[in-house]
Amino acid sequence: MFSSIRRFVTTDIGIDLGTATTLVYVRGRGIVINEPSIVAINKRTGRILAIGREAQKMVGRTPAHIVATKPLIQGVISDFEITEQMLHYFFQMAGGKKFFSFPRVVIGIPAGVTEVEKRAVEDAARNAGAREVYLIEEPMAAAIGARLPVQEATGSMIIDIGGGTTEVAVISLGGIVAARSLKIAGDRLTEDIQHFAQEELKILLGERTAEGIKMSAGSAVGNGKPVEVAMRGRDLVTGLPKEIMVNDTQLRKAMARSLATIMQTTRDVIEETPPELVSDIMTQGIILAGGGGLLKSIDKLITRETMMPAIIADDPITAVVRGCGTVLEHLDELKEVLVSADTAPIALR
Repeated sequence: MFSSIRRFVTTDIGIDLGTATTLVYVRGRGIVINEPSIVAINKRTGRILAIGREAQKMVGRTPAHIVATKPLIQGVISDFEITEQMLHYFFQMAGGKKFFSFPRVVIGIPAGVTEVEKRAVEDAARNAGAREVYLIEEPMAAAIGARLPVQEATGSMIIDIGGGTTEVAVISLGGIVAARSLKIAGDRLTEDIQHFAQEELKILLGERTAEGIKMSAGSAVGNGKPVEVAMRGRDLVTGLPKEIMVNDTQLRKAMARSLATIMQTTRDVIEETPPELVSDIMTQGIILAGGGGLLKSIDKLITRETMMPAIIADDPITAVVRGCGTVLEHLDELKEVLVSADTAPIALR
């Protein structure tokens, strides 16, 4: 009897547990949560004040005893307890008005993480209330979310540029043939702009300001039409507010080294790929996913550097979580793409 009740109240969910953003997919309902992976904590009491979007509003605006922190760094859990509480909060949100819920969870993780890092994700999810935890590598999830034929005997290539990591992988027959996980992604590009402002223009920029500048005027390749944006921050010489206009050429120069590293990693993966699969990719193209895929003309840069077409996935930000959701919906057929599973039932409290 209890098992039938538990099935009724259980919510199966897929999670893209990202450095910058956490997205949650609920089976039968689609994507229900898209919130920043940020937690605001009162250091004096240790109490969590806000999670997600409410915590993001506090970034750069808090007194000394309140800290808005990211519990994941470069796709890996850096603060286990805070991650656990953040997951518990998202589980409750996903469960809606249900009195209790023991979800079965599929979570995306960076390719090539250690067994210890995998266990940390499993344990955090289980302690937060999950009944079963399955792990899937993010490039595989992104490829499934982008509707690539991952189980067929054909080569599919995906570049998932998230907040903390860039995942580059070639997939065939339900497995990853060649892959690289690079700790340079969207957050690093934002930091590049902050560093450029500080070193070249002597202006101290906040993270959210730099992120906005990157999205509004940043690009990977110029299109011949200059784009300017106002950069507002604190003058490092006078200590007073300062505004200066910067253009897209300056921003590309600031991000050039990080983008070059991503391109080199992409070429390295292609060099490791069997020729037959390279031929498939030349026909099908390289698929771009993740928030970094929204950087203007990033697809043109990849095409120029690899001599192969690059295509931005539909709604690239949600590709990983949609892939997790697809695995949930077809778990029996897609079990082979999972890299780990923890099926021990949750202890009842």
